[in-house]
Amino acid sequence: MFRDRTDAGRQLAQALIGYKGQPVVVYALPRGGAVLGVEVARALEAPLDLIVVRKIGHPRSPEYAIGAVAEDGYVVTNPAETATLDERWIERAAADELKEARRRRALFLGGRSPVAVNDKIAIIIDDGLATGLTMQAAVYEIRKRGPREVVAAVPVAAPETVNRLRPEVDKVIVLFIPSAGLFGAVGSFYRRFDQVSDDEVVMIMSGVECKPDSEQPPGI
Repeated sequence: MFRDRTDAGRQLAQALIGYKGQPVVVYALPRGGAVLGVEVARALEAPLDLIVVRKIGHPRSPEYAIGAVAEDGYVVTNPAETATLDERWIERAAADELKEARRRRALFLGGRSPVAVNDKIAIIIDDGLATGLTMQAAVYEIRKRGPREVVAAVPVAAPETVNRLRPEVDKVIVLFIPSAGLFGAVGSFYRRFDQVSDDEVVMIMSGVECKPDSEQPPGI
């Protein structure tokens, strides 16, 4: 059990400490991932950015992800779930979530440009992986920016999700992988798993200052 997201972020940072001193950009999936991301970025003395991905929930169970959409419009889905749904509904849902993803990026970062990651190591952070669809969408978008390596790092993940993600990235780092069938919800592995507000993410990111690409980005 992790005490809270800050505790999980600090433990994850220790697992990633070998990347300190290397050309790294830390990307957090908001909202929850931002709390962990700032801890990792601070420990690695690396710049922190967000990759805003929105879950597409099942029409009868919105909390259950059947897909995800990245800021650039890329959509990843679970074919086993979407095969039974109306294609036009999926397109409308993806369009709505794309609009929300772009709204949130503007809110969280105030129009700041993404941190350049070409020829650097991208470390993508979230507070846990259930279906892993949002992480897959994030990986796809980051890949297009030309990093030399992509690392997915989370405190906890379902074993089948880890297996599905491994071919998509250069490395997967997970602090705890429960036995098959024992995963449950991400929040069940935290003693405290309060919802993170938009204001909290804004506050986290307002402490991050990025220099121009020609200069060495500061730590946090």
